[in-house]
Amino acid sequence: MSAPTRRPPLPPFTDASAAEKARLAEDAWNSRDPARVALAYTPASQWRNRAEFITGRAEIEAFLARKWARELDYRLIKEVWTHAESRIAVRFAYEYRTDSGDWFRAYGNENWQFDADGLMERRIASINEHPISPAERKFHWPLGRRPDDHPGLSDLAL
Repeated sequence: MSAPTRRPPLPPFTDASAAEKARLAEDAWNSRDPARVALAYTPASQWRNRAEFITGRAEIEAFLARKWARELDYRLIKEVWTHAESRIAVRFAYEYRTDSGDWFRAYGNENWQFDADGLMERRIASINEHPISPAERKFHWPLGRRPDDHPGLSDLAL
């Protein structure tokens, strides 16, 4: 898969283009395809994910491969919190289970900064998670893209 040179929508972001950018990111992450997701970032993209610092597409791809090897049945919803110029702040929640069958829900915030071509050059993520019972799960759709008619975070009071 060749790296894109442009990744619309491009900054500066409007309400609509920021929401589209967040949904495209959500869709990519729900694919659980590390190579596909890594292409949305600049070759030297800098991340802070919790307390882990990651630089560049190769490290992003390796991180995501490790993540999705242990976070099974992963389903994510993102929602724009605010945006300005080349930056978007989102809040998100995701659910997953471990190989022992224990379910978790994680909540977090991400700050994104994009280059002029729409590639993310910086991602700062703060995440907390807690165990949930299978009955407490709220994200019910077949693995992959969240259906358009599935409730978002605000609709689910998350």
